[in-house]
Amino acid sequence: MLSVMIVDDNPDMRRLIKSIISDIASSVVECADGSQAIQAYAEHRPDWVLMDIEMKPVDGISATREIKSAFPAARILIVTEYNDPDWREEARLAGAAGYVLKDNLAEVRRILQAESRRSRSE
Repeated sequence: MLSVMIVDDNPDMRRLIKSIISDIASSVVECADGSQAIQAYAEHRPDWVLMDIEMKPVDGISATREIKSAFPAARILIVTEYNDPDWREEARLAGAAGYVLKDNLAEVRRILQAESRRSRSE
């Protein structure tokens, strides 16, 4: 089982993502913005961070950059509604492990399931 942090300013979206991954995540920490995520990552050190982009006061790209700078092994998956090549490139440069659109949350589950299976076989 994986520990996961969900970072999204929409509580309904956090709840939806949590329900989709509930059987593969042993613990879930929720944050409403990037500044909370930076602090929570240091405290909880989750296996994966599911990070939205557009949040205030600290957006997901900035938070990803800060977390990866302090914790290079952090695995952060951008989960956003923006299908934009510039955002994808910004996320990659910030250190994100992947970029998934919110209209395809099954892909988030698939990535985490594959990771869960991989960690069990090690």
